Amino acid sequence: MISVIIPIYNSEKTVVKALDSVKNQSWNGEFEIILVNDGSTDKSQKILEIYRQNNPQMNIILINQENGGVSKARNAALEFANGEYIALLDADDEWLPEKTERQMKILLNHSLKADFVTALWNDEGVVYPYVIDNHTNLVEITLKKLLIKITGQTSTAIFKRKVLENTGQFDENQRYSEDANFWMRISANNRMYLLPEKLVIAGDGKKSFGFSGLSANLKEMEKGIQKNIREMYQTNRINFPEYLFYFVFSKLKYLLRPFRAKI
Repeated sequence: MISVIIPIYNSEKTVVKALDSVKNQSWNGEFEIILVNDGSTDKSQKILEIYRQNNPQMNIILINQENGGVSKARNAALEFANGEYIALLDADDEWLPEKTERQMKILLNHSLKADFVTALWNDEGVVYPYVIDNHTNLVEITLKKLLIKITGQTSTAIFKRKVLENTGQFDENQRYSEDANFWMRISANNRMYLLPEKLVIAGDGKKSFGFSGLSANLKEMEKGIQKNIREMYQTNRINFPEYLFYFVFSKLKYLLRPFRAKI
């Protein structure tokens, strides 16, 4: 079974599309969908209740809590998750129909020993430092690659339950680049891959930064990224010269981001 984790905050305009994208998956296995209404002040809760009533064939669990942020919402859902596999989906994103079927094929391939699989989204491509392996047609994800460039938009991720057991959950004290932090910690004890196929439409196809939502706050995003780099050094995942390199490299990217957002 796949446990689908969906945090919701004022998502009345998009959450039905997200839920329909789960309902329309071609994978013929079992899903449970855990919705966490994180203190929404719009009609999200009512819409979720109606959707659950109108779709009794779907195993939907609805949790209502006071607003605590996306990481706290995801962690609350993870506490309820019963699936052997965990999939993440944000309320303003949608999966293409073959998404879980394509990724489960990788996770169930014993020769690959994959623990965590992401995919491409919107107009994302495979760029340095990531390279497609000609034999597997997959891209290996490692810590040092993640420190240069994050890949694996949150709604593309699906992973085995063992990841929670050897990594833990999201850092609830981190509001920006919290998914990257989780990916970096996962990389310590798990084999991670990117499937180079577009399988998710996120935020109606907008770019990943510079437009709206949390990612539009470039200064705070950079603070989150620097926190991740510092944490990898403090936990001995990288040495001090590597820490200095990634610190400077990230600062240079930060200076360029406003110009890239206008392109």
